[in-house]
Amino acid sequence: MGRVNDTVICSAKGCRAPARWVLAWNNPKLHTPDRRKTWLACDEHRESLSAFLGARSFLREVVALADWDGGDAGRSPGQSPGPG
Repeated sequence: MGRVNDTVICSAKGCRAPARWVLAWNNPKLHTPDRRKTWLACDEHRESLSAFLGARSFLREVVALADWDGGDAGRSPGQSPGPG
C-alpha cells in the first residue's frame, strides 16, 4: 500500500498528496469479474486516474477512502501504482 509516515498517498506518478479516493478496477482479460485491484487518488488526480482506467473499460467504482471496506481479503487500497 502506498504510505508515507502512516499516511496513505495518491497512486499518481510523483504525487505525494494524501489519498482521499479508492479507484477499484479490473482488467476483464486477466481478472475474474469479482476481482478488484485498487489505485488511490487525491482530489487533484481522481479525474485523471479515473479517465485512464475508464478509457480502457477497467474502472469499476470510485469510493471515498473513508468509506472503503476493502471487500474481499487482499483488496487493500493502493496495490498498484498509477500513471503520471
